[in-house]
Amino acid sequence: MRKPNPLVAADAQKARPAEHDVGRLFHLVKGTRIIWPMSPTVLREGGFRFYFFSREESRMHVHVHSQNGEAKFWLEPEIELAQNVGLSQREINAALQLIQEHQNDIRSAWNKHFPG
Repeated sequence: MRKPNPLVAADAQKARPAEHDVGRLFHLVKGTRIIWPMSPTVLREGGFRFYFFSREESRMHVHVHSQNGEAKFWLEPEIELAQNVGLSQREINAALQLIQEHQNDIRSAWNKHFPG
């Protein structure tokens, strides 16, 4: 069984934003009890999890994870595959199609997560 992270108090976990699936990754900000999602999930569909990393490059993109691997897709200037580890061409095509179908929601989530 996984041991709880001693840096994140139990009452701090209650403060986590409900709209994000933050998994097990938290960021303790300047010793306060506020936690921020490190990789918020923006979509789950077709066996894929679509998410962002909080501290990564500023060019708009989304990460995709499935049981077989993961990939990164640029959203600007146009939607295209940036990198892939383990996904088949069929999975890449399926993920790409889902990104295209949900691109407005993904872009909106990006702008909420990375304001300014």
